[in-house]
Amino acid sequence: MSKVVLIGTGFVGMSFAYSALNKGSFETLVLIDVNHEKAVGEAMDLNHGLVFAPRKMNIYAGDYQDCKDADIVVITAGVNQKPGETRLDLLKRNAEIMKSVVKQVMASGFNGIFLVATNPVDILTYVVYEASGLPKTKVIGSGTSLDTARLRYELAKRIHIDVRNVHAYILGEHGDSEFVCWSNANVGSKPIMDVIETIDKIKFEDLQVIADDVRNAAYEIISRKQATYYGIGMALNRIVMAILNNDHAILPLSVLNEDEYDCDKVYIGLPAVVSREGIDHIVKLKLSDEEKVLLKKSSQILKDAHQHLK
Repeated sequence: MSKVVLIGTGFVGMSFAYSALNKGSFETLVLIDVNHEKAVGEAMDLNHGLVFAPRKMNIYAGDYQDCKDADIVVITAGVNQKPGETRLDLLKRNAEIMKSVVKQVMASGFNGIFLVATNPVDILTYVVYEASGLPKTKVIGSGTSLDTARLRYELAKRIHIDVRNVHAYILGEHGDSEFVCWSNANVGSKPIMDVIETIDKIKFEDLQVIADDVRNAAYEIISRKQATYYGIGMALNRIVMAILNNDHAILPLSVLNEDEYDCDKVYIGLPAVVSREGIDHIVKLKLSDEEKVLLKKSSQILKDAHQHLK
């Protein structure tokens, strides 16, 4: 029986839960929140939609003891930035939340997989990894999965090709230092540079515009509706399904880089093969010289932030 525990019933967490309900992604979903009554209400609301769902699901509000036999614990809990608060102060507050959550999860006897979505996701995934004592293969961050989805959408929109036939990755930090790995971007099996040469819908100078649009997408959405949650909710559900179905899918996630890429030992967005055991392995792409520099720069930013925490 597949069982997932969601910690944090805010917009992101419930977007994930709603996506899972509509897909019938697993059999049991447990909701945990510091506000238990909210978790109860959310479970009630989801259960009322079961008649329209593709499969039966057992959905209820629980506590940390429910993590004991869970396959996956998804963490979306965290606090928002206060007026006048620095990003580092916010990071410190969310890091303390992560440590508290992980301590209670591990006390249940949990030995499954952590999937972290709380921002800044790369650093907080590292915090969860250190606090849990679990192997790196079992601690995963959502990384650049959403950024990559945004990239594929923007490319597909310009060249009028189904987004599912666009294959390209955003790598690095889930944040301002992320970058597009253009050297490995393909439409079908055709490199993006060849596409530019053969169709007039996209030009070389459009690539920087696309990269900027992807990097700024969250800011644009937040300026209009104060938060982003549908896209990341669906991304989290895809990751969970890849794990539970043992897909061996390649997804751009926040994973611990050690020897795979020539950059710092940090959790950072890289393509990885996802299986029932978590991260099967990191896919080592052949990067351009410029991309190698960008990856190092991004990893250094994450390393500095992690050291500030300590």
